Amino acid sequence: MATYAYKAKTQDGKIIKGKLESITKRSALNELSQMNLIVYNVEPLNSFLYKDIYIGSPLKQKDFVLFLRQFSTLMKAGLLLVESIDLLADQTDSKPLKEALEQVASEVKEGVSLSVAMEQYPKLFPELLVQMINTGEVSGQLEEVLDRMATYYEKQFRIKQKVSTALTYPVVIASFAMIITIFLLVFIVPIFGDMFTSFGEELPLITKVVLSFSEFVQQFWWLFIIPIILLIIAFNQFKKYEKTAYYLDQLSLKIPIIGNFIQKAVLARMTQTLSSLINSSVPILEALEVTSNVVSNRVVKEVLEESGKALEKGESLAKPMEGHWVFPPLIIQMIRVGESSGALDEMLKRVADIYDQEVEEASDKLQSLIEPVMIILLAGIVGFIVMSIVIPMFSLFEAF
Repeated sequence: MATYAYKAKTQDGKIIKGKLESITKRSALNELSQMNLIVYNVEPLNSFLYKDIYIGSPLKQKDFVLFLRQFSTLMKAGLLLVESIDLLADQTDSKPLKEALEQVASEVKEGVSLSVAMEQYPKLFPELLVQMINTGEVSGQLEEVLDRMATYYEKQFRIKQKVSTALTYPVVIASFAMIITIFLLVFIVPIFGDMFTSFGEELPLITKVVLSFSEFVQQFWWLFIIPIILLIIAFNQFKKYEKTAYYLDQLSLKIPIIGNFIQKAVLARMTQTLSSLINSSVPILEALEVTSNVVSNRVVKEVLEESGKALEKGESLAKPMEGHWVFPPLIIQMIRVGESSGALDEMLKRVADIYDQEVEEASDKLQSLIEPVMIILLAGIVGFIVMSIVIPMFSLFEAF
């Protein structure tokens, strides 16, 4: 919901100024017209104080997937388009989605197409969804398109959850290990260090090392925080430059073990998107352009753009993919078969299903591989610190 400043004239000729909360400029104009005002000007207030603030995306992907499935179900049940949107607006717990759906319903009642009405909310409704809905409206297959999109985004959500779980687990364990290590070095080790010093006994090398490192952490703890902050800032800055972002995406695909997992996830998304677009009768060049924008990895995006240029020259879609390390032979062979048989969408769908299954299996394998490694690492760090304390204590006991 945004705030708009307006200038208008009442029926008795009085000029008035004021502020109005509305979702879009068009809806603000409609509300003022219903108040029997002659509107001179309506401008959005861009001040920070007048904006709705959301941390991250205004709509959670889980809520978006649920909304799309419900939308598809209602349309299949025979409800009218406006009735379905109104019902969804009443049922959703998401405030941004509720406000957007109310405005979309209002505009659809006025004769605006659903795709045009949804296009005004790019943060809520992705470009792919809007384009597919537009295709469904033109072809008269809106119900089928909604069902296909609901299935597509459900698969995307499941893949994203798998990738997130697999990659987040080692980060959480590593963070936990770091917190425990810092706690031991800052609060526990100094207590025993003072005790050992009071006895005046010669300390083992392992204890000297841990005590020295403990003193260093207490005095220069900021040296551990500042590099992390600088790395995060540098990473975000580098991502803004296309060439640097390309190399970062390339690096992510070449990381041992994890890179192969990310590659499968990216290819699963690419083939699912391209298959859905072609199946909905979107022209192949347009489908490639949309898919290249949807795929998050710039390495794959570059090859898709080259494939589009190859098609314009009358060459095969698979030609730019041949010999490129990011595309396995399976995808290339299936695309060639699909081009020859005229069933490219079906071949891509089969590849997408294969990679979808491989992502799930790879996620489970990755977790089963990382878990013991991280546990051993955590046990080794803590064990090393504990041993540095226990060994001199045994020496002291023997002395007494």
